[in-house]
Amino acid sequence: MVEPTAPEFMAPPTELAARLAAVEPGDVERLLRAERLGPNDASVIFSEAARALLEPLAQRARAVTRARFGRTINLYAPLYLSSHCVNGCTYCGFAAGRDLRRVRLSLTEARAEADHLLGQGIRHLLLVTGEDPARYGLDAVIEVARALRPRVASLAVEIFPTDEAGYCRLASAGVDGLVLYQETYDPERYAALHPSGPKRDFSARLAAVEAAGRAGLRSLGIGALLGLSPARVEACALAAHGAWLARRFPTARLAVSLPRLRPVPGGAGAEHPVDDATLAQLLVGMRLLFPDAELVVSTRESARLRDSLLPLGVTRISAGSRTTPGAYTSAAADDRAGQFATDDRRSVAEVVAAVRAAGFDPVMKDFDPAFVATQEGA
Repeated sequence: MVEPTAPEFMAPPTELAARLAAVEPGDVERLLRAERLGPNDASVIFSEAARALLEPLAQRARAVTRARFGRTINLYAPLYLSSHCVNGCTYCGFAAGRDLRRVRLSLTEARAEADHLLGQGIRHLLLVTGEDPARYGLDAVIEVARALRPRVASLAVEIFPTDEAGYCRLASAGVDGLVLYQETYDPERYAALHPSGPKRDFSARLAAVEAAGRAGLRSLGIGALLGLSPARVEACALAAHGAWLARRFPTARLAVSLPRLRPVPGGAGAEHPVDDATLAQLLVGMRLLFPDAELVVSTRESARLRDSLLPLGVTRISAGSRTTPGAYTSAAADDRAGQFATDDRRSVAEVVAAVRAAGFDPVMKDFDPAFVATQEGA
């Protein structure tokens, strides 16, 4: 296999680290006075020096978010369809070789899981699978998407990468969004963390997001799994990726996530732990660099922290999440066999109440599909 290198849109990790280290307090103060920030400001806003000015940065992020999104917080839930996987990712609960009972849902079972979430008021679903197309492939995902699309406001997928034709098929079935995290943007670290399976191909994973953009998916979700590599460097690389996608696909909405590594039995731990203040700084920075992007925080984080992050630019959160196929409807489903352990275990109703208590408006439903189709055809 060809040795992976930094992608064209990103400086090498060593160069990004040097840029971060060179930032001084005066650079951050100048940034605060700037009328608008751009991707070239990433190393300043994500630097250690900027941490001391987090409060004024956060105030600006609040104002930007209010101007672009009002007080709305979009709620979604993942629907896990299969835990089969052929990749050897050292940090993942679904990794090949782990001792767990693998599950793949039938269409009837997937409908039942969706019925549970719809009954809670959720109308934004994320279909998730492990990466094993031979056991649960594109045809199975498309079958579920076609069955659920008339009943939901939006339908995204977090599955194995496919090509442009595959994403076109998903779009035709009603899928309008993709979530595909690079995990780490450091090519050498990526190779060490992905010792086997097709996911080992660093460049192919990046190319899949571009293929989804070419296929016309309306939302492109990217992220770095914090804890695998130095977080500030990862944030700079993630911002570069987001800026590149925004230039290539200006009509798509960018969704950015900064999940922190959660432990799984036998899995690798976080070699580069990220504290709450650093996570908050990275989210604030992403909002200022990408005023119109969705910022996503999942149930990997605690209820307390998620509630405190809401005013900092977050616009999308998961609610009532379970990461094991069948876990919404089956009392026998084993949470220890999930992709990762969730921390915020509140029900959807409890999350809705918390969002309202924080002064925000929880949104369970976007524009009707007929309205979207009318606008796209205009």
